[in-house]
Amino acid sequence: MNEKGEMGNSSDFFGYEFLREEKASYRAGRIRNHTDLEVYRRAFNAAMQVFELSKAFPAEERFSLTDQVRRSSRSVAANIAEAWRKRRYEKVFVNKLSDAEAEIAETQVWLQFAVSSEYVPPESVRELYQEYNALLGTLVGMIRHSDTWILDR
Repeated sequence: MNEKGEMGNSSDFFGYEFLREEKASYRAGRIRNHTDLEVYRRAFNAAMQVFELSKAFPAEERFSLTDQVRRSSRSVAANIAEAWRKRRYEKVFVNKLSDAEAEIAETQVWLQFAVSSEYVPPESVRELYQEYNALLGTLVGMIRHSDTWILDR
């Protein structure tokens, strides 16, 4: 989304261009570990941004909102890493990517609560929310084309 609130190139917004590049790297053998996956690195960086943002939450939210948003944001990257290690089994691979999708949705809900509770200004969450939307698009693409990610036995 640009400064005018327009979506721009929807394929970039939903992560499809990025997915094409990721698959090409995988086929070329440049991806050996989950940390080589751009989708993993972006999820990890988003979780670190959530951590920094959540430092501004009030103390009374320490064991609720703060804990929940940090846990769910970290779980996105963790589920992507698990999916990578389980790509011998297509159904398990897809299941772990689906878990990552669900954790993104949960993270977005907690971020909405933080904004609605006026713990953080909406502008501080907007880019992060869009990054999670792009990650969702990439995960959906990986799920739709899971056969290209599965290891040969």
